[in-house]
Amino acid sequence: VGFCSSYISTSGLYPKIQRNYGAIGTKCFVKADRKQFNILMAATESPISQKKKVVVLGGDGFCGWPTALYLSEQGHDVIIMDNLSRRKIDVDLGCDSLTPIANIQERCNVWNALSGNKLQFKYLDLMKDYQELLDFFVAEKPDTVVHFAEQRAAPYSMKGPREKRYTIDNNLSGTHNLLCAIVESGLDIHVVHLGTMGVYGYGTSGGEIPEGYLDVILPGGRPSKILHPAYPGSVYHLTKCLDALVFQFYNKNDGIRVTDLHQGIVWGTNTPQTIRDERLINRFDYDGDYGTVLNRFLMQAALNIPLTVYGTGGQTRAFIHISDTARCIEIAINNPPAAGDKVEIFNQVAETLKVRDLATLISDKTGCGVRNLENPRKEDAENELEVSNKKFCSLGLDPITLEMGLLDEVVNIAGKYQGRCDKSKVLPSSFWNKARAEAAASDKARIEELK
Repeated sequence: VGFCSSYISTSGLYPKIQRNYGAIGTKCFVKADRKQFNILMAATESPISQKKKVVVLGGDGFCGWPTALYLSEQGHDVIIMDNLSRRKIDVDLGCDSLTPIANIQERCNVWNALSGNKLQFKYLDLMKDYQELLDFFVAEKPDTVVHFAEQRAAPYSMKGPREKRYTIDNNLSGTHNLLCAIVESGLDIHVVHLGTMGVYGYGTSGGEIPEGYLDVILPGGRPSKILHPAYPGSVYHLTKCLDALVFQFYNKNDGIRVTDLHQGIVWGTNTPQTIRDERLINRFDYDGDYGTVLNRFLMQAALNIPLTVYGTGGQTRAFIHISDTARCIEIAINNPPAAGDKVEIFNQVAETLKVRDLATLISDKTGCGVRNLENPRKEDAENELEVSNKKFCSLGLDPITLEMGLLDEVVNIAGKYQGRCDKSKVLPSSFWNKARAEAAASDKARIEELK
């Protein structure tokens, strides 16, 4: 598959570990075997070329929070900017994070007390507060902006007209305001954007997906390099495809340096930074809208709920551990494109696996059953996925894979906080179209699951 780590195998899986979380004073201590501890701690080893001032947009979220802590620990001057919209969506959906997450100011205060660093937070709505954003850039003069500040869930983006419109308005207006403010500020700010593998679509491409660009021959025998064709599968993925065009324009027209990271599905909860105190713990989404498939499966297994596989489970997806998300972001920060270079694109993935094979792997490991439901999504029942991630590997990434045993850490997190789980929120409640909703309504497996 072109990865610098081996393809996943279902043999010889996961030495059993125990992780017991207990607060002593202000610290949360972890008991684990040495192998698992070393895996997590290896994610902290990333020397920086120079200290940079980094603004993390969306730094209170699932990917943004551990990334902000990791960058702070590496010596960067980090400012989180967030409008806390993900917490507001929790209220809208009536479903909290499985893990109890502290308010953002307490999170920052705890980190600063433990680390001796000065992680800052600024409340700002990227979509609405353009002038404040511009004034902030002029005053702070950041070297890099890491852009997580987008509605990130495909199911939520398909829930209904309100959610579709919000996803378009929030994601596209926010991205455009960011780039417009950088131009108006006159500063040379490097933008690192978290995109998605979903921009390529999940059809069978017939070969390895390169990192962003294709070498093609145009009519008349003219060689050219073009963006890989976009094939979005949801309104969320549509916004990421449109982001890519916005980046191309501002890069060509105004010379903005952009790195766009096409990331796979993120799994895991804790990182070496979030594990230092229970008040630093990362959020864990398990519901049908925001729960990523692997974390959702692991939560179901911990609670002995049958793993819910959509359709045949023949969908092949790319995966990456949350610690590697943070490491990849810093690699991108430390390796910006040169002035005048085109938009840099990395495929931010560790490995690929079919969803049904993932379910079998976890079922074999935990003894939990598997239940196939009508697919709420309009997508191919089966697809292959081969992805190149040579750029990150060449820059020193040695990714965490599913074989390394960190699934145990997530299962134990789910077990510890199982009392916070609302089982009624696990099944999908967002459907891609009326036909998918009607199929779900008559699905015997779903009806059985609801009993």
